[in-house]
Amino acid sequence: MNTTSNLDGPAQAQPDDRTAIARQAIVDASRSVIGYELFDRSRQSDNHTAASDAELLFRVLSHIDNEALTDRKTIFVNCTHDSLAGGHLELIQPEKVVLEIPPLEQGEAEDIEARLQTLLEVRKRGFRLAFNQTVLGSAYRSWLTLAAFIKVDLSQLRPEDVAGVIRLAQSSSPAHLIAEKVETAEQFEQVAALGVKLFQGYWFAKPTLVKGQTLRASQATLIQLINLVRQQASTSEIEEVLKHDPTLSFNLLRFINSSGFGLSVEITSFRHAVMILGLKKLFRWAALLMITSRDGGAPPAVASMAVVRGRLMELLAGEVLGPEECDNAFVVGVFSLLDTMLGMPMDKALSAVALPTVVVEALLLRTGPLAPFLDLAEACESANDEAFAKAADTLHLSNRQVNWAHLQALTWAETLLA
Repeated sequence: MNTTSNLDGPAQAQPDDRTAIARQAIVDASRSVIGYELFDRSRQSDNHTAASDAELLFRVLSHIDNEALTDRKTIFVNCTHDSLAGGHLELIQPEKVVLEIPPLEQGEAEDIEARLQTLLEVRKRGFRLAFNQTVLGSAYRSWLTLAAFIKVDLSQLRPEDVAGVIRLAQSSSPAHLIAEKVETAEQFEQVAALGVKLFQGYWFAKPTLVKGQTLRASQATLIQLINLVRQQASTSEIEEVLKHDPTLSFNLLRFINSSGFGLSVEITSFRHAVMILGLKKLFRWAALLMITSRDGGAPPAVASMAVVRGRLMELLAGEVLGPEECDNAFVVGVFSLLDTMLGMPMDKALSAVALPTVVVEALLLRTGPLAPFLDLAEACESANDEAFAKAADTLHLSNRQVNWAHLQALTWAETLLA
């Protein structure tokens, strides 16, 4: 197996500090910190998206100053509903993360129930969920049973209404109450007297910006790593790649030793890190890192398109082919823009890594069982209805199957963008 890159130039470690992360402590009555809510200060609060959710969490887990960020406490992270199905959540130990779920803008009963299944699945995976006081309304009754925390926002309540809301929460749910936006001693004394035991706000601590950087690994090495993982290579083969790229290995060790994993013993061995992480999570981590480590070359749109193609082809192949070919379909899609991303001809780019013959045939010759899926993925990006219809008909896929898979692929890719 070829694991030696012949791309020009050594791996270069580049700083990457586009995300400004702030934290605010959540404390008990004795001011002992039980967790931190994390904020992305590099964007406006009204620009909170599924993509920013993924970026924030990934930056936290890969952050050089991760210890300073979380002190290995529980992490509270705001989520959009779209981000709850994102692949980035599979990278972390759910026991260490509380997902803060917003109410829906319209709050229609049909929409609330439509979101319930996703919330159930996320909680089943082990994540604890936090809601604000809106969840106490009758329309959100089905969500209320899922709450591990209810955050009572004092800035949204009149002082005379606080007691009623807190008593309603206490009688309606066993969830832990957190009084947030506590800004005065009087507010603290009022909610503490009502039995609230957890607090967040300026009276205790203002959000503080934590500075630091992640390091950008060589895309060539990342491609090798992704390829090995997709082929289910041995731990020894994967370890060998890590040993030859200090930047990549550093990021991996920082990631797996982050508070998101909650390990009681620090991992210092590459072999141990690979075994603890597992191939599935290792792949997702490497894919995320590849998208956020552009080596100053390919624009974000190219990387985004490549990920959409990969996921779309994987989903479509699942309708026709077996699991192994679905994996290969993903690789074909992700690598279909490799020449653009690396700035070199496709044949030279592919010579840097060992790929299954069926993948190479699809990418270089447009032959074999995966080539029609690549044709269809490209047709989805164009306005050529004739090409779309021909490609879909070749695979005996309906418009509905293709459109639904494309929508899922777009949503999934958005959670990987940084």
